[in-house]
Amino acid sequence: MNNGYELLTCKDKGQGIFATKQFHSGEIVMVGVIEKDNIDENHSHASQMGEFRYALHGGEITKVNHSCNPNCGINLNNAGAHDFIAMHPIEIGEEVTFDYAMRNYIIEHFPYTCCCGAKNCRGRITGWKDLPESFKSTYKGYVAPYLIEIDVQLKN
Repeated sequence: MNNGYELLTCKDKGQGIFATKQFHSGEIVMVGVIEKDNIDENHSHASQMGEFRYALHGGEITKVNHSCNPNCGINLNNAGAHDFIAMHPIEIGEEVTFDYAMRNYIIEHFPYTCCCGAKNCRGRITGWKDLPESFKSTYKGYVAPYLIEIDVQLKN
């Protein structure tokens, strides 16, 4: 079954997801499914689902690479999993990416240096907590809502 994407080998990144059809802004690119909920810790494959709650997504969505200039953002679906939504048009053959800061408040489990290659690369993969305000405003409407809630709680 072709869902509009395929898993391919990436230069310098192992594997990644690439579009096999064009996606329009606001279109669901990948539907998230939670494989294991309420895991004990935050790690490289964990998605934060609340302030102290983590889960593992299943399927190829786990192969979507980070970019500091992503073409997808996150939207929670009815099951509470992360769907990836096109932030702008995605062309056939383009790698599907998202910023890992869109799902986790703190990220401590990636190499210090980011290798996404984006012109606006921050130089390292950070969580929402350490994301510059300019990125946060750009991502409005494309991040897990609990990240916004945590920011509000910490400011009060």
